[in-house]
Amino acid sequence: MTIQSLKNRYSITFLAALLPSGVTKVLTRSVLILAALCLSSTAVFAKSHPTLVINADDVVAMKVAIHQKGKFQKAYLANKAWVDQQLQQVITVPVPKDGGGGYTHERHKKNYKIMYDAGVIYQLTGEDKYADYVRDMLLAYADLYPTLPPHPKRKIGKQNPGKLFWQSLNEAVWLVYTSQAYDLILASLNTAEKNKIETGLFRPIVRFLSVESPATFNKVHNHGTWTTAAVGMTGYVLGEQEWVEQALYDLEKSGKGGFMKQLDELFSPQGYYNEGPYYQRYALMPFVTFAKAIQTNEPERKIFEYRDGILLKAIDTTIQLSYNKLFFPINDAIKSKGIDTIELVNGVTIAYGLTKDAGLLDIAKQQDQIVLTGDGLKVANAIDQGLATPYQFKSVAFGDGNNGKQGALIVMRQNVGGEQALLFKPAAQGLGHGHFDKLTWQFYDRQQEIVSDYGAARFLNVEAKFGGRYLPENDSYAKHTVAHNTVVVDQTSHFNSDVTVGNANHPEVIFFDANDKIKISSAKIDTAYKGVELKRTLALINLPKLNQSLVVDVFDVSSDKAHQLDLPIHYKGHLIETNFELGTKTESISALGKNNGYQHMWLKAQSSPKAGLAKITWLNEDNGRFYTQTSLVDGKSEMLFTQLGANDPNFNLRNENAFIARVNNTKQHSFVSVFEPHGEYNPSKEFTIDATSKLKTLQHQKINGLDIVAFSFNDKVNYILAFNSQKADSTTRNKFSYNGKSFEFTGHSKFFEINK
Repeated sequence: MTIQSLKNRYSITFLAALLPSGVTKVLTRSVLILAALCLSSTAVFAKSHPTLVINADDVVAMKVAIHQKGKFQKAYLANKAWVDQQLQQVITVPVPKDGGGGYTHERHKKNYKIMYDAGVIYQLTGEDKYADYVRDMLLAYADLYPTLPPHPKRKIGKQNPGKLFWQSLNEAVWLVYTSQAYDLILASLNTAEKNKIETGLFRPIVRFLSVESPATFNKVHNHGTWTTAAVGMTGYVLGEQEWVEQALYDLEKSGKGGFMKQLDELFSPQGYYNEGPYYQRYALMPFVTFAKAIQTNEPERKIFEYRDGILLKAIDTTIQLSYNKLFFPINDAIKSKGIDTIELVNGVTIAYGLTKDAGLLDIAKQQDQIVLTGDGLKVANAIDQGLATPYQFKSVAFGDGNNGKQGALIVMRQNVGGEQALLFKPAAQGLGHGHFDKLTWQFYDRQQEIVSDYGAARFLNVEAKFGGRYLPENDSYAKHTVAHNTVVVDQTSHFNSDVTVGNANHPEVIFFDANDKIKISSAKIDTAYKGVELKRTLALINLPKLNQSLVVDVFDVSSDKAHQLDLPIHYKGHLIETNFELGTKTESISALGKNNGYQHMWLKAQSSPKAGLAKITWLNEDNGRFYTQTSLVDGKSEMLFTQLGANDPNFNLRNENAFIARVNNTKQHSFVSVFEPHGEYNPSKEFTIDATSKLKTLQHQKINGLDIVAFSFNDKVNYILAFNSQKADSTTRNKFSYNGKSFEFTGHSKFFEINK
């Protein structure tokens, strides 16, 4: 055992407290360390507690801080007031009977929070009433837990059930918190109390989550992460190193599963989590909490340095995958989740404690939550001292897969009259929580989602809505391709809605480039449909002379057989106008199809625009701005306008709107469009500016293997976007002629401004 390890395992502060009064004044720190080393080999000396996310030295510093004005004291007083209120209530440990959101489910969730918070307050005040409350609740659980069968609301055959909760995932979350609560009050317990709590509660629940649930425990998945974290942290508290080793390397300690394998497999080298931002946020909690416990107990493992600091990268990437404080809602995502979730609060806190990155303080200020830990004290003090600097959001292609080569989730950002973000998704499937939506996109402007994704069909923890679980419509609509902004072939979803096939295939990112004027990426996939290649190029362009931003979208479909092709755009706002007749169905409407999500879409209008430019404009009233999608059409394609809600007898789906560009019986087609934010609508001051699209011309040609998209807003300037989506590299020289003029550029793409 190293001296550094000893210092973490056996607090010098704790040792000093054992010595007679006044002795510590004449002893050096080195002597105390040597004394600890000697005592650690005897049965008299035990590991000091707390020893997980909070250690004894943290407690000493926090005890000082709660008597000093500042953010930490404010957080402490608020937390203590809440705990004091809870202590006035009778301890309630009910027999489990409800699913997610039901009374017993929520009661057991509240109990672990009360126990954890009361344990912290006990450490900071030394008042027995807090430890006694936690003790009494743990004793009640020790009486209850051995009597529990599998939960009555479990989903048989689908997920591993819990006993306190309907799924074992929630059981593991409960143990992550409760093991910390026990760690915080352990020193106050007598031998009989410890024996009852450990034999009646902690040992049975660890056995249930590990050796009795090997499929979940060894699984490389967020369920496995929570479970291994819970068992490993409990192992540290109870001095069961075997549990820690199993948590790290799987039940057989083979390394084929366990926490370390999850770090290897679930994150790309940039820290992108395979299931997407929503589940990255959720999985972050056990990752950083267990890692902090590992660092406290075994710093020699250097867990935060593992895989080139993968956990710190993951924390930063989680922040980057947000807009206006909300996470990008891809895959099974609840759209209201954002950077203020407790998982990321803890992640930012721990990351700042390790790095002192002042940009993280900006996020901590926005989160406006100080956690009562040693790292939380560091964050609070730094914010009080005004050390925060603006966090830098960037345009980044976040490689997917453990090697970073299984596609990417691409974020493009501009700031023209307000921050814009374009999210492009040529990413991997995302396991069971993934949606069948290769090459989809979303757009955000002035703090609002404009081109939208449905996210998950779920009312989280609302028991009246299917027990708070994912609704049936999550499988019948939200996961299907038509629910997203990408091409659907023959009204059939990508990979024929087969998760196993989807997980085995991913898009290829051809290129991603970013500079001040343009962010652009191209990607393709030829396995979403047999014999069909899908290729999409999206560019977010800044036109500073016009104070204008826009999106250019070129979606190529090529096939060896003729197909029907649909390209939906799901939009947030109210339809304002089109430059073609709508063909609205005013007397009766019907569902657009019978399956693959189409059965849930009412067909409200159907039109065949004339050849040329088809314009569709809507108003987003939340940010007071107009948006126009201008598409090149050949006179044979259709525009379908839909609203969600068909075949939905329980009103589970939101009534959201979309329009679909449809091309029938074709082997090859290029969907080409320009998406244009413009104008302002201010009902309070009663004015409207630039409600109509300013785009006058739009052309697309393929020349010498290049795509040439030309457009103009007036008679003075033509704009040309040229790009090479044929696997060109940054040194490839490209030449083309357009309207009698010659152009050339090096690399993947070039944006030209041409004065007429």
